[in-house]
Amino acid sequence: MSPLAIPPSAEALRQQSTNLATTVEVGLREILAHKFRSLLTMLGIILGVSSLVAMSALVKGMEKGAREALIAIGGLEKVRVEPQELPIEQRHLKDQAVGITINDVYALQNSAPLVTRISPEMRQWGATVSANGKRFRPFTCSGVWPVALEMSEHAIAHGRMFNDLDDRMARSVCVIGTATRDELFGSPEQAGHEIIPLGETVYINGLPFTIIGMFEHYESEQERKAREFARLHPAGQAARTGPARSRGWGGGRRGSFVFWLKNATIFMPLNTMWMKFRSGTPAASSGGGFGGGGGGGGGPSGATGDPRLSNLELKITSVELLTESLQQIRNILMTTHKGLEDFSFRTQEEWAENINTFIRNARLSGGLIAGISLLVGGIGIMNIMLASISERVREIGIRKSVGATTVDIFVQILVESVVIAVVGGLAGLAASFALVQLLAAFSPTDNAPIITFTSMGVAFAFSVGVGILAGLFPAFKAARLHPIQALRYE
Repeated sequence: MSPLAIPPSAEALRQQSTNLATTVEVGLREILAHKFRSLLTMLGIILGVSSLVAMSALVKGMEKGAREALIAIGGLEKVRVEPQELPIEQRHLKDQAVGITINDVYALQNSAPLVTRISPEMRQWGATVSANGKRFRPFTCSGVWPVALEMSEHAIAHGRMFNDLDDRMARSVCVIGTATRDELFGSPEQAGHEIIPLGETVYINGLPFTIIGMFEHYESEQERKAREFARLHPAGQAARTGPARSRGWGGGRRGSFVFWLKNATIFMPLNTMWMKFRSGTPAASSGGGFGGGGGGGGGPSGATGDPRLSNLELKITSVELLTESLQQIRNILMTTHKGLEDFSFRTQEEWAENINTFIRNARLSGGLIAGISLLVGGIGIMNIMLASISERVREIGIRKSVGATTVDIFVQILVESVVIAVVGGLAGLAASFALVQLLAAFSPTDNAPIITFTSMGVAFAFSVGVGILAGLFPAFKAARLHPIQALRYE
């Protein structure tokens, strides 16, 4: 063989490439020759691909929002200890149940090495805050230790957090969220500038408190983008949202519940909450209390017995040690509670599992819906290819009579089916962007849909697969036609 000669394998490969390109060109010409029919045929593929991408984008957006909220409340290492009713077998000892107290905090500090931080909390439910002739009911009005700032993933934007001295002295100071600021002193959107009410006096259930700090404004990524857009396009945003933008909670949108909850928070020293709201003693500006260095307790208003906490938040060393940590905490609490199990645990891992379950179910249901659309599109392709074969029987007979093999006819029909699916898939990907924007405009959540390349690739691959499967039967039928019978077909 001459060194310049083309190897037979390379020549055959080039011939096959030429034949495939010609077959694809024939398929495109067939689509263009019957534009309306082809469009109707591809409609099922377009709807299936666009719905699959859009559903995936919605689920991805919700997943991102849920993950943001999970991080915002402390992450997976956070464990909440809450009071609960005694088990049935211990109900006769109800009078001996002490609830969650400051003694539990000290016991855990001394005997639970797997617990890194402890934050006792005493809540005043239904508290009313007033100032400037305005009233507001914050979601959370709590007495806490300063460590709650870190436990709840809060950050001080202005002023300071109260310290251990403020707690020991039971000082009438508080740190507020931006929702409280907006309701009592006006929002930045109303005033046109940042409002920092440090040093102002607010009345919590009629008792005066001095604001010494204000938390950062918390919002989801979608809310932040909307706020930035409103800042850059004030006229367009005002026309779009109207007067609702003047409300509190950071621009009038309640947004994600977790972020709103953090914005509608008021923290005061734990000892202050006990002295002024829970102990039943006269309000005092200093002294008293039930423990040095930021201790606290509570119970029904007017109670003079052992103070009870509303709950207890703990930070463990690692999520991998969650089971061991919970067992260690339980053993200590069972000792301080004298064997009475009047407490329960709530972990963020349960929330994370719920998120994963929800995302999995949403993807499954969305995939089934999109799969049905693609199946309908595949049936349409099969139907149109069968009709096309009936119209081209004589053409197939002529091709076979001049040397076309059964494989050539099979490949041509199959490629034409795939071309329809590919064009429909590409059109579906383009339509998915418009569909996602439409769904985002009417979506009930504040989480913007997120289109990913993975979802686009999966949707397009499914459309190609549907095209192949839909073209197999018509291709077999066309390839099995006898040339003599095909030439006689009228």
